[in-house]
Amino acid sequence: MSDKQKMLREPTRLIRPLSTMTEDKGVITLSLEMPGVPKDGVELEVEGSELRIRGKRPNGQEPSRYVVRERAPGDYAEVYTIDETVDREKINASMEAGVLTVTLHLREAEKPRRIAISAR
Repeated sequence: MSDKQKMLREPTRLIRPLSTMTEDKGVITLSLEMPGVPKDGVELEVEGSELRIRGKRPNGQEPSRYVVRERAPGDYAEVYTIDETVDREKINASMEAGVLTVTLHLREAEKPRRIAISAR
């Protein structure tokens, strides 16, 4: 690759993945769309109050000339703030069809509970 070609290469940019978050019975499920990212291209780490997610797309062979290009190159990255209600030992993740699913379990003490009312 010539120096001119190196200069003209697009820098890697970070893309926020499309995501949804749901909560049901003390379990928060986070789904992030990362098309083109294999399971081994995903990094997931918790440090302090941050849940960091990165997805690295492998470099494909670039065509000599694009006719249409609607998808820009880049890697996925997102950071979520989690508090002490999340049990950090019970964070799970799976990847299927370009969708990363992260499951966050709330600590037992933080789950909502129904309080019975008794008659006097």
